[in-house]
Amino acid sequence: MHQEPGLSGCGKRHKHRRRRETGVHYGPAGSGRGGVHTDQTVRWNAKRGTAAILLSGPLPSTPGDPVLADGGLHTGARGAYSHGDSAVARMSELVAASPVYQVYPRSFKDSDGDGVGDLKGVLEQLDHFQYLNIKSVWISPFYRSPMKDFGYDVEDFRAIDPLFGTMKDFEDLLAEMHNKGLKLIMDFIPNHTSDRHRWFNLSRTRDPHYSDYYVWADCNTSAPPNNWVSIFGNSSWTYDEVRGQCYLHQFLKEQPDLNFRNPDVRREMIDIIHFWLEKGVDGFRMDAVKHILEAAHFRDEPQVDPKKPPELVTTEWDLYHDYTTSQLGLHDLLREWRADMDTYSREPGRYRFMVSESYDYHEVDKTMMYYGTPQVKESDFPFNFYLLDLPQNTSGLWAQHLVHLWMSNMPKGKWPNWVVGNHDRPRIASSAGQNYIRVINMLLLTLPGTPTTYYGEEIGMENINVTDSQIQDPAGKYNSSLSRDPQRSPMQWSNDTNAGFNNKANVTWLPVHPDYRTVNVEVQKKDEGSVLAQYRFLNTLRQSELPLHRGWFCYVHTDANVFSYIRELDGLDQAFLIVLNFGKESVTTDLSSVHELPDQLEVLMSTNKANNGKVLRKSHILTEAGVGLVIKYSTHTRFNPNHSGECYISEKACYLRVIDILYKC
Repeated sequence: MHQEPGLSGCGKRHKHRRRRETGVHYGPAGSGRGGVHTDQTVRWNAKRGTAAILLSGPLPSTPGDPVLADGGLHTGARGAYSHGDSAVARMSELVAASPVYQVYPRSFKDSDGDGVGDLKGVLEQLDHFQYLNIKSVWISPFYRSPMKDFGYDVEDFRAIDPLFGTMKDFEDLLAEMHNKGLKLIMDFIPNHTSDRHRWFNLSRTRDPHYSDYYVWADCNTSAPPNNWVSIFGNSSWTYDEVRGQCYLHQFLKEQPDLNFRNPDVRREMIDIIHFWLEKGVDGFRMDAVKHILEAAHFRDEPQVDPKKPPELVTTEWDLYHDYTTSQLGLHDLLREWRADMDTYSREPGRYRFMVSESYDYHEVDKTMMYYGTPQVKESDFPFNFYLLDLPQNTSGLWAQHLVHLWMSNMPKGKWPNWVVGNHDRPRIASSAGQNYIRVINMLLLTLPGTPTTYYGEEIGMENINVTDSQIQDPAGKYNSSLSRDPQRSPMQWSNDTNAGFNNKANVTWLPVHPDYRTVNVEVQKKDEGSVLAQYRFLNTLRQSELPLHRGWFCYVHTDANVFSYIRELDGLDQAFLIVLNFGKESVTTDLSSVHELPDQLEVLMSTNKANNGKVLRKSHILTEAGVGLVIKYSTHTRFNPNHSGECYISEKACYLRVIDILYKC
């Protein structure tokens, strides 16, 4: 939700941040931090003809599937998962098997011609998810809201905003998604409400029950209680004339913070979770969780620059947030929600998923805490935002660094995830360059774990230009350079009017990108070499090949241009070599020292389709800038046993070909 616009996950803007002693080991991925986990027995029962890791149904075989040099899709060992008490087991039917696709509903599809996307519009486009072999869809907020922050300012947690439709529209959407084997993940926004919420109006009048539902402090109109600063700039306190006190808002003044030290507030929010779980939703993205609690003492936060005059402390980057983020008790609260959600996960096939959103920048150890502990479950995973920094330095070394930052710190036995774009950050095709969108998608879909795809990334959509008069984003109205509107433009479905987003009226809430006549779903479906076709092929390959889904991930080679790794599975004689050129020039990679690789390697798929089917010598692997290769090879020699310090696996599994079974070994 509230990522500070234009700011980096671990980039130069944050070099002044104070370092904390965390005790986190930054060792090799295979050193124990990666989580080889072998203390339980979990079996995989074979079901020939059904992909091991698909939620349901066979692999797509519709006309237009990308065809490789051998004339068909490649599939490997297959089997169906049998539930077990492990990270992979719990998630396998929801998000471990498929990318999570983020829908920003205002911009996805407008069904009624008012210029704004809606729930019926999402319903109209469900076939798009099936075409991509997407199984899990996260839809950004559609609660009733005054829309000061486009739905992240909630007026009623149990109602649909009329802009997006009705509760019946939601129920119809959810039912049809489930009919098609799709899972729906909602945004849950616990930190604050809208200032138009009933609770806030009762709190400001000091209603006996609701008086302490929000964070209030004595103050006057000219002197806030302390120096705390809002994410959007200036004081995070606003004086309320009705109550005669200031209320805390870590975001907009129209978004007052709830007081989670009040047990009644905690009960209210659990009741809201129950409401939507009973509707049948499959999980929640927990928004802005690090802000949920703040220190009760209200002390001033220390300044980054102690010499700066206090009156000039106006942005969040001027302070160390020792008292307003990641406070003691936060994880107890999240674990309480997790335990409550687990009571709804007892029905077979109805696991309820939980992901946390927390931008912790260089303090990666704080992010890892959202995984929980071996004894107490919390999030299935916290969102991994470090790949958002790929555009800072397009190089193989930088890509490997960002991947290793997560892998080397992730707790034992946990499941990784990867994000390259969302509604708060510039589109990756714009920030990294259109030349790199294909290789970034290849990275996303061949790394271990769960990828997240922001709508439009599958076709290479770019940011739009927004003039000052067109700005809709409240952050942009505060500072036009911080506007998030450019990455929220309407989805480009076709070369029809308004890119097919709205064909009933010539109006859209934000402008459509002018390239929509060539960059759209309809056009790219007809081109086997398009960004869309390659995304679809890679996603299908990922789900149908056990080494890509459940196998070892091993670093093989990294330099200024190329990042290369192996995906392999013990007991299976087929593996994958991934070679990705993130640099600015064509280079030849020499892997002759990697004895586990055969001398001759055939390209299964390349982001440059002219390379498909080529046979390369491992000593001479040529890649152009922005080009990636997926190479499938046969071998009886595994790479991981002799390179444990370069390899990672979440939960070790072995394949037994004789009876077509995958088991925990």
